[in-house]
Amino acid sequence: MRARREELGWSQEKVGVDIGIDESSSRARISRYESGVHEPPVQTARAIAAALAVPLPYLYCEEDEMAALLLALHQLRQDDRKAQIAQFNQALAEMLR
Repeated sequence: MRARREELGWSQEKVGVDIGIDESSSRARISRYESGVHEPPVQTARAIAAALAVPLPYLYCEEDEMAALLLALHQLRQDDRKAQIAQFNQALAEMLR
């Protein structure tokens, strides 16, 4: 979450305000979510994902490479995404033989 926010050049306060958190507490709440001190409720996580233009699972990735893959797939047109996922699944099936 922090990496995407920083990539967009946004402050913690901006993200918080964009998802409807009061301006006076938005920075602190987003900071707690980013640091893992608190986990946002699912509805809040959905709002954060929408604000950052990432799929919801992106926020729960523990590996940067997996998060980057999810974001790249999310940014594709739906038809292209389906085609890439099909190719990836085929390649995985071949590797597992």
